[in-house]
Amino acid sequence: MFSNPSLMTRIATGKLIGFLIGLAGFIAIPFFWPDAGWLLRWGVLFWYTTLGAIIGVYGVFTWHPILKLPMPWWFRAPIIGGWMNFVLTFFAYDQMHAMMIQMFGEAGVITSPFWFVAEGMIVGLLIGYLATRFGGEGPATVVDEQR
Repeated sequence: MFSNPSLMTRIATGKLIGFLIGLAGFIAIPFFWPDAGWLLRWGVLFWYTTLGAIIGVYGVFTWHPILKLPMPWWFRAPIIGGWMNFVLTFFAYDQMHAMMIQMFGEAGVITSPFWFVAEGMIVGLLIGYLATRFGGEGPATVVDEQR
């Protein structure tokens, strides 16, 4: 199963790792922010599962067609993870800011919710590594061996 490059293996690995990270967030959020609602907790779980799937799918692209530059997994996956968490922070800024204030205090060093962008880059790097390790990367992942 892991010997040949496979897009399905990439996506499954990405979703599994994303699900585990989301599950850790789902369980841990009430310890850091007791006022967190169920929608936020379920959103974190589904967000990271989806992030893993997206990183898995993007493993097919190893070359930037406009810039004509290679895009190895260690560059591509953190960019996707950081961008997706930037979008999340942009739209849920108020809730994320309240959570950071609750966790680190009003005068805390990292009270900005945009620290989640860096966290997304780290998670993206982890998912990208494991998806590439077990599923391969590049166009070889979508070659139809049935022919």
